[in-house]
Amino acid sequence: MYQIRRKRKLNATVTRMEIDAPMIAKKAEPGQFIILRVDEKGERIPLTIADYDRERGTVTIIFQIAGATTEALNQLNEGDWVQDFAGPLGKPSDLEGKKKVAVVGGGVGCAIAYPISKKLHQQGCEVHAIIGFRTRSLAILEEEFHHASKKLVKMSDDGSWGEKGLVTNALESLITAGEQYDEVITIGPLIMMKFVCELTKKYGIPTVASMNPIMIDGTGMCGGCRLSVGGEMKFACVDGPDFDGHKINFNEAIARGTAYREFEQKAREEACNLFQGEVK
Repeated sequence: MYQIRRKRKLNATVTRMEIDAPMIAKKAEPGQFIILRVDEKGERIPLTIADYDRERGTVTIIFQIAGATTEALNQLNEGDWVQDFAGPLGKPSDLEGKKKVAVVGGGVGCAIAYPISKKLHQQGCEVHAIIGFRTRSLAILEEEFHHASKKLVKMSDDGSWGEKGLVTNALESLITAGEQYDEVITIGPLIMMKFVCELTKKYGIPTVASMNPIMIDGTGMCGGCRLSVGGEMKFACVDGPDFDGHKINFNEAIARGTAYREFEQKAREEACNLFQGEVK
């Protein structure tokens, strides 16, 4: 079992936890993920490694409360234990040799964008981070991105945080102003990544998208995380999660990603009622 060292609420629906997992922390790299179970009867869910501390032996996860399992995970506190915490899984992001990169994150996807920005910045790469949220109350990791980038552009749909508009608006403004990027890395909602990739394709800028579809076993055996990339079937858990954004069939990925939305909502509502009953 794995103990929760620290827990912090980032906003109303997003929580940050540091888990005591020295063997994983020793090998973890940006872009990789873990699979956890809250208890012995729980389902397996993938969560991207948001940070790691090799000296302290901890791995940081940031998750959005979206279903029964994340609701159950959020009920745990510092000092509590999670049943399973397996990783690191997936291929690390290819960050070597980059001179200037735009990292584009949206929503809770910024939790994945942050360790990538941090590693690039530590390697001497000039990082321009563009992060977007619907509104100020949902914004996370602002201070962390300030320290992990040379330029930080903040965007919100309603203009309550940073500039009003979409991350694609900010990215295109930088490109047309003369910024030349070796690569754009985008992480966030599928629809956001789709339009980022369409934009960069227009300007001929290589683009990597981090894909986090439905996963079950995390080893390529179940096929739940299959994607179409360049007309070929790929598995996000073993072939990714990073892929050439200009080759991903986003329409297919979006359709598959929403297939279980109604089921997840129902499971979450049932879990919430269960926890409320325990309090009483």
